[in-house]
Amino acid sequence: MYEGVVQDLIDELGRLPGVGPKSAQRIAFHLLAADPADISRLQDVLGKVKEGVQFCEVCGNVSEQQKCRICRDERRDLTVICVVEEPKDVLAVERTREFKGRYHVLGGALDPLSGIGPEQLRMRELLRRIGEADISEIIIATDPNTEGEATATYLVRMLRDFPGLSVTRLASGLPMGGDLEFADELTLGRALSGRRVL
Repeated sequence: MYEGVVQDLIDELGRLPGVGPKSAQRIAFHLLAADPADISRLQDVLGKVKEGVQFCEVCGNVSEQQKCRICRDERRDLTVICVVEEPKDVLAVERTREFKGRYHVLGGALDPLSGIGPEQLRMRELLRRIGEADISEIIIATDPNTEGEATATYLVRMLRDFPGLSVTRLASGLPMGGDLEFADELTLGRALSGRRVL
């Protein structure tokens, strides 16, 4: 344990996802040795992120405007929506260059043990989008883990009664228990191309 503010910094860094105690300590000492100008830039960016970044009013992706760049892009296919858990998953699918439609970010996955039910996710917004537009296909691209599968199953049940709506799920190629953000472009691209009707 270090004294005062140094230990506070290590503790706060350790609360970040994917940062363990040793990594938090390494980052803290890197920051202590960094040039003051670098620290100022980091502080400015952190402040701007909290003040200037919002969630797209249409899809829920991160954006600096009311609509994200994907929802503003008129070249995108308006009839196909890819449903993902988090904004980071939008980037993962975009890297494949296989998908030309729009997205819907749920803001997580069903996890009753953690108190996350359908009400905590952006499911009502998805239903509203389907009702307001001529949507022909919903691609469910939730993570291939227990929570993602539960979310996909719930969505399939919820969407099966919409006339003329095709509900598909990403095909095999993604490992069970994995996260979309860690899948390589080729695997994710094949999974997207080979999606199946549920």
